[in-house]
Parts: sequence; structure tokens; C-alpha cells
Amino acid sequence: MTEQQQGLAVDTTRDPAQQPPAPGDRRVPRGALRWTAAAVVFALAGAGTAYGISRMERTDVPGLATTSDGRWDYPPLTKPPLPSGSPGPRAESNPAGTHHADLRALLLPLPQGAQEDEALRGTDGWLPTGEFLKEYAQEGREAFGQQLTDSGLRHIAARGWTTGDGTRTRIYLLHFDSSAVVETSLFLPYFSYEEPAHPLRGTGRAEPDASLPEEKAAVPGVQRSVYDESAPRGAEHDRQAYLAAGDVLAVVLQSRKGTAHAVPFQQTVVLQSRLLG
Repeated sequence: MTEQQQGLAVDTTRDPAQQPPAPGDRRVPRGALRWTAAAVVFALAGAGTAYGISRMERTDVPGLATTSDGRWDYPPLTKPPLPSGSPGPRAESNPAGTHHADLRALLLPLPQGAQEDEALRGTDGWLPTGEFLKEYAQEGREAFGQQLTDSGLRHIAARGWTTGDGTRTRIYLLHFDSSAVVETSLFLPYFSYEEPAHPLRGTGRAEPDASLPEEKAAVPGVQRSVYDESAPRGAEHDRQAYLAAGDVLAVVLQSRKGTAHAVPFQQTVVLQSRLLG
């Protein structure tokens, strides 16, 4: 059995078409956003074969190069096995970008010492759409929910935790029928601009977060928009990321009183991207 078939674990202690805006819309296309896509095909053989996440050295991402940079200790990560005969989301034989693995198994695990938010487990691992929408401002919540319904949202897998310094992390994986739906109906029109179309609850304006270098932290097959709450902020500081990965739209949120530190947020976004890519 090859190393790829066995699953290559990541040492996470070392890891870290746009639609034009409507008249009067203050959002503008993100000129600095560089999307990545790859034609790499994972050759998968046999039932229950696990396909692993490739390694990234700490020094590959500026700002993540020292042992005291604030990174969290995640367990080694290995993608779950695919059903027998099913292609990966980036395979040429899978033009819809379908994730055939159990979506709940593609959620990033808790870092060491974190306390899980059990409310995000939902029922059998599936979270009601209304619970996800509570993350967003009340005035736009109904419209966002209708957009998800119109786009054919199938279900949501979620996980959340709080670390010892009070940082709250929430990850939502929204599953749709195809990559085309995710990209053209949701990601491009709502989350590829200088400001996300749907503001989070209790936050001010958000701006593109350029602290995560695109070239160093890019994951093949995953498009990414990352935002930081603009100053002046309230009691909490919020960071948010939106990932278009095949038929999944992933939402990564982190909040903390005072300052939500950049390094653990970057680490979380990159590792969740790898599990989906």
C-alpha cells in the first residue's frame, strides 16, 4: 500500500463571472482576491481508502515561523475514506465537485484543550439552517435564508469550540448540489467583494484581511475570501472566512473579547481548506 493510500497525516504543530454590484451597492469587487484551482487528480483505489493532506512547513506562511506564534495544537489530520468507486471533489470524473465523503467527517477537529460547543452538533450531526442564520444580523437574516433555500441547500454540518483565552470558533459546512451552484449563486455574488453582503450579528463593517498570503496558503480547488472587522470595534473582535470548495460553502468564524488573534484564525482557515480541497 502506498503512502497516499494509507493517508499522509499532517504535523499540525508545524502547520499553520463576478456579478456587478447593484446600483448603490457600496461593495466593490475584490481586485486583490486571487482564486486558485487545480487540475490535480487524486487516484484513489479500493473501498475505505483514506487520502491524506499534504504537508506544509511552518515557515511556508510568513508570521507562522516560530514556536511561540500562538498556533493551536490540532491532532494529526487525515481525510476520511471515500466510498468505493467514488472520485474526490477535484477529480476530472467529478465535474460537479461532489464531496462523496461524509461531510461531518470533513469538519476540522478541536485543537488541544478546547471546549466544544455542543449546541452546534445539531441532530445526528446536522444543524438546522435557522441556527446557522443566527450568526448574522437580524435585518438580513430572512433574505440570506431565502438565498440558501433558492440555491438548494441540502444540509449543514457544524462544529464550534472555545479555547482557554476565550476565542470562540465556529465552522459551518453548507452542502449544495454542485460546485456551479456554490460559486455562481453564493460565493461570487455575496462573498467575493470588499465587504461581505451579509454582516455578522453585533459587528460593524468588515474589510478584506490581507494578513493571510494567498500564494503561500492557497489550497488547490478552494476559493477563499477572508475578512477582518474594521476598527473601531465593539467589545468583541470578529474574523470571518468563506471557502468555496466544490459543492460545499464553508464558513469559518472566530470571535474574542479585545483582539481575535490572526495566527490561530489563519491556521484554522488553512487546515479546514485542506480537508475540503
